[in-house]
Amino acid sequence: MNSTIKLPDSWQTLLSQTLKRPEELFSYLQLPDSLLDDANRASLEFAMRVPLPWLDRIEKGNLDDPLLRQILPLGDELDTVPGFTNDPLEEMSSNPVEGLIHKYKGRVLVVLTGACAINCRYCFRRHFPYAENRLGPEQWQKILDYITADTSITEVIFSGGDPLVSSDTRLTQLLNDLQKIPHLTRLRIHSRLPVVLPQRVTESLTTLLSQTRFNIVTVIHSNHPQELDPSVAKAVKQLSQAGVTVLNQAVLLRGVNDSVEVLQALSEKLFSIGVLPYYLFTFDPVKGAAHFDVPDDEAKQIISQLQNLLPGYLVPKLAREIPGQGSKTLLIPNQE
Repeated sequence: MNSTIKLPDSWQTLLSQTLKRPEELFSYLQLPDSLLDDANRASLEFAMRVPLPWLDRIEKGNLDDPLLRQILPLGDELDTVPGFTNDPLEEMSSNPVEGLIHKYKGRVLVVLTGACAINCRYCFRRHFPYAENRLGPEQWQKILDYITADTSITEVIFSGGDPLVSSDTRLTQLLNDLQKIPHLTRLRIHSRLPVVLPQRVTESLTTLLSQTRFNIVTVIHSNHPQELDPSVAKAVKQLSQAGVTVLNQAVLLRGVNDSVEVLQALSEKLFSIGVLPYYLFTFDPVKGAAHFDVPDDEAKQIISQLQNLLPGYLVPKLAREIPGQGSKTLLIPNQE
């Protein structure tokens, strides 16, 4: 939107230039200094990270900009709200091996890294003990042994952090190891990078993904149509041409996308660039982000109205992840 940043060619350079200090953010976006002290205090609890491609889609001086709201540290994050916890999905109870989460039958999630290109303020893993789940060679071998021993596992999910901050060299080695396990058939990559740092989708990455024996699904994460600029469309096209199925999941967020109009525009924009809406998650009650919460009744009403405006394939499934359940819980059970 600002068209004032000359972006480097290399995604690694862009990643290294991520903004980490609220002062830099406030200066560039012309935000009021009255919010800076709170932003600094909140960023001590959960660090601020904003990549340059994201920054340049934000309207300067607009505190209600939906992209700004997702990354701006606020004093609200320091409030203690009953029911909002450090581990809202109770992932630590499904962490049988360091770096691996096994909650659902047939699939496991591997936490490749704790690093992200962007720190979304609503992140349900903002308190996740990444230091205790580092994926070194020994831990990776334990994960391989765990997956090999359980022949019911057919799908591995790369998550994080963001798995695509990993180098192509590392991803190649991980994929080579997984391809030796005969009962694995699918690889799913959950990544925000095709949206927030689309330069990460390089020819070498798409070549790597196209040459694996796995069926590959990439689940991107976009919450608002303003996020989907031409560089994102290009990245999605490159993934699709490599044979990757691209889906989107979003989170329903107060002040970002809590309206029928925004969600309709998001679904239509996603489909126009080759992405199918997949899930719209209600907010996970993570400590420090209660100000994003939208009540379930309101969420259901929004989706019901959306169903009257869009064909079924463009209406994301409204869901909540409930600890201990065998799958995601649909809030509208008969939603197709």
